[in-house]
Amino acid sequence: MAVKSWLPIPQGSHFSLANIPFGIITTTASQTPRPAIAIGDHVLDLAVFSANGGFSALPSVHPYLSVFSQPTLNAFAALGRPVHREVRRYIQSIFAEDTENPQILKASTALQQKALFLLRDVQTHLPMHIGDYTDFYAGLNHAYNIGVMFRGPANALQPNYSHLPVGYHGRASSVVVSGTPIRRPWGQILENLDADPKVPIFAKSRKLDLELELGAFVCRASQMGEPIPIAEAENYLFGCVLVNDWSARDVQAWEYIPLGPFGSKNFGTTISAWVVLADALEPFLSRGLENKVELQTYLREARKENIYDIKLEVDLTTRSGTTTIARTSSINLLWSFPQMLAHHSITGCPMQVGDLLASGTISGTEPGTQGCLLEQSRAGREALRLQGGEERRFLEDGDTVTIRGVCGDDENSLVGFGECRGRIEPAAKL
Repeated sequence: MAVKSWLPIPQGSHFSLANIPFGIITTTASQTPRPAIAIGDHVLDLAVFSANGGFSALPSVHPYLSVFSQPTLNAFAALGRPVHREVRRYIQSIFAEDTENPQILKASTALQQKALFLLRDVQTHLPMHIGDYTDFYAGLNHAYNIGVMFRGPANALQPNYSHLPVGYHGRASSVVVSGTPIRRPWGQILENLDADPKVPIFAKSRKLDLELELGAFVCRASQMGEPIPIAEAENYLFGCVLVNDWSARDVQAWEYIPLGPFGSKNFGTTISAWVVLADALEPFLSRGLENKVELQTYLREARKENIYDIKLEVDLTTRSGTTTIARTSSINLLWSFPQMLAHHSITGCPMQVGDLLASGTISGTEPGTQGCLLEQSRAGREALRLQGGEERRFLEDGDTVTIRGVCGDDENSLVGFGECRGRIEPAAKL
């Protein structure tokens, strides 16, 4: 049964008392970015809360109070999962209807007026300073569907796919927070893939796409030359966000051989504003897709329930209205974030606090569960019908993509991410 809060929380809110996600905000009164948590339709400004005795009943965190006045969550994340857990539980207790410390916030109208804001009245920002960004390819159904389109069923998956988490290094500088517009990229495009000789044109991307993904932030640094053991990997993970790794499919088709995508991916990656802590997501761990090969020892996890069961959906808003174009679940992943982290570091690659790992596109097996338009339109051969009579094969200027994700079935204790939203703007004038 859901624990009740003295603060009204709408039924169906992604930010129930069971969640308490962390983010970075500014307000009209203060343009200084600082940490906050989301709860219901409100946010709690942790800088103001901390400065006014909000953590007075949690002495263990007193040496670290400065983390709540930083412009990113990196310093808080670096304190480690035991501290994240303690702070989250404390904030939950402060908002509980039967709180043991009502004098701190429940009975303090003055502090409520200073530290509580409506969600709609704050501006959110990137929650972490992201030093490095790695995009994996852990969505087995997506990988298979794309492989079938271009190589046929017999060769859909590369021989290495089930043996290691395939990934590539993305561009951290173009990771942006939800609500940031995305400009259509220019690039080299080969109009006829069968032409001989193959000579590209230079043009605006005509096959701009979305990618439904999940991301995880690193909260603990590792030393160069020292792999992270799989048994310890989960302690290096701060929490998760939704990810839309926008893709220019026509640019990608020409450039990706032999080293993989480059300009087709580096122009923009959108993440949701609120980091849902790993502890909040832990009750929703489930079994992902079965891997039928025997894994190398460094990738073997002790527990079988290693993938979060997050209900995901994608809305496409055009001039004619909004259509939900995909519904799926994050259990459609072959690899977990601890496995991705263990593989990433097995070479001795050092990880840093704030590094972002993305899952790769998440798709189901049925129509309406695919996490990108490339799959849904069968590489542009079939139009997707939208509300209002419009059709799409790929994204057009002015289109808005909104990704949502939520865990649980109890409308009073959902653990959700809010929105990961971006609108396509016309290409730059060259």
